[in-house]
Amino acid sequence: MIDQFINFVIRPPRAEYNPDHYLWDKDFTLAGRRYRREDLELKNERGHTLKCSHYVPAEFPDDSPLPCVVYCHGNSGCRADANEAAVVLLPSNITVFTLDFSGSGLSDGDYVSLGWHEKDDLKVVVSYLRGNKKVSCIGLWGRSMGAVTCLLYGAEDPSIAGMVLDSAFSNLFNLMLELADVYKIRLPKFTVKMAVQYMRRVIVKKAKFDIMRLDCIEVVTKTFIPALFGHAKDDKFIHPRHSDAIFESYSGDKNVIKFEGDHNSSRPPFYYDSVCIFLYNVLHPPQPPSLLSGKMEKYCDLRDLKSGSGVDENLLYEIIAGLRNVTDDAPSSSSGPRTLSATKSMGEMLLDMTPDFNDILAIEDAELHGDGGPQIQHDGCSFTSSNRESWGRCSSLGTDDEPSINRTSTNKYDENTINVLATPLRSSQKVRLKTSKNEDKKKSKSKKKNQKKNGEDGEGNEEESSGSKKSKREKFEKLEALSQRLRLFILKGVNHKKNCS
Repeated sequence: MIDQFINFVIRPPRAEYNPDHYLWDKDFTLAGRRYRREDLELKNERGHTLKCSHYVPAEFPDDSPLPCVVYCHGNSGCRADANEAAVVLLPSNITVFTLDFSGSGLSDGDYVSLGWHEKDDLKVVVSYLRGNKKVSCIGLWGRSMGAVTCLLYGAEDPSIAGMVLDSAFSNLFNLMLELADVYKIRLPKFTVKMAVQYMRRVIVKKAKFDIMRLDCIEVVTKTFIPALFGHAKDDKFIHPRHSDAIFESYSGDKNVIKFEGDHNSSRPPFYYDSVCIFLYNVLHPPQPPSLLSGKMEKYCDLRDLKSGSGVDENLLYEIIAGLRNVTDDAPSSSSGPRTLSATKSMGEMLLDMTPDFNDILAIEDAELHGDGGPQIQHDGCSFTSSNRESWGRCSSLGTDDEPSINRTSTNKYDENTINVLATPLRSSQKVRLKTSKNEDKKKSKSKKKNQKKNGEDGEGNEEESSGSKKSKREKFEKLEALSQRLRLFILKGVNHKKNCS
């Protein structure tokens, strides 16, 4: 029984997985941006090969370096446990590096050491990232054994920008005694001392580390790296008092979050939000690019269609003129005819009308949602936590709630058709409304004050306002009909060309 307990500590179930099935794809899209997975191998001081992956943007903004977070898994985990970290951090321009520690996953080695040798593996990773010109500052995120690894390494490297520490234990010897009681490993009192000494000798011989020396309390008193602690309230494996003890002794800036669940349960969304905010504040990544310009370009993307492209250009320009007349506030009889440049693409002409589209959509959405304002949703990637990496499980292996990353490819013709027909008016409207929300509220308040002062005049203003909204709605309906006519016409021309060829 003692030998089983020893193996439970230094040789837990090992994660075996296929990187192509359980990691993010080599090239994938997240929150509207393209990223890639770079696989590499590093050698630690003991000569073991470490399997690693680095998630980075397909194109770095302005070719400037980005901050990186190294994710450290639990004792039965692997680099697949960092899938959720990638979902949380990549949209904020923070790259994610993950590895299989020695003795874990697909890396070399036979035993884990619950942080003792893993801190040396982490040192190799940090050294590699320091030499990478695409990496600026470095943060750490660890869970269970990985959190202890971060603490042990952080005491040696004060240049780390920040650490997220989920479910760390304070002292390995005390934890082993607690686990013996949790798992009903009964030892006679007179043999406890002998059993502990026996386990200590065996672990030193097999895993090459002393369980009596693995004490986080001793190192955190001299660690000043900003840290965010997290622990599940019902964790029976590593009791929350371990994190409490570390938190009390920690010398740097610190905060702690307690949440429902146990050691291996999925972490709640608010915890991931807190982690993202914390790392954003300590790493200071560059602002991600605005989505508004990209969405409006997509709406107006007509493949640079110009005169002489083989379609009825007179009809096309007639439709464009109709769109412009709809978005013009002045009556058509009082406005002179507009001249359309034959050298401009149809996409450029539509882009000229983008402000008018936004104005009409903003008013219509305000009507739909009332005075409470629009319900704005973030354009991102929804995900479900499935991190169950520690002590006998690997989070992303065989779970049904991991993010789906399979992509169905389309041929070139389908992609062209999709881009021509794509009209995400609502999405672009939401981004605009988010910036003008405060202005709309101010206008609404001033309008109500004027109505109270003017009495009956205020009622007339309401009628004018409703008439104006109705007019805007009619213009919007005409715009939709005309733009649909344009899209169908272009699609018809594309199909005709395809059939002729």
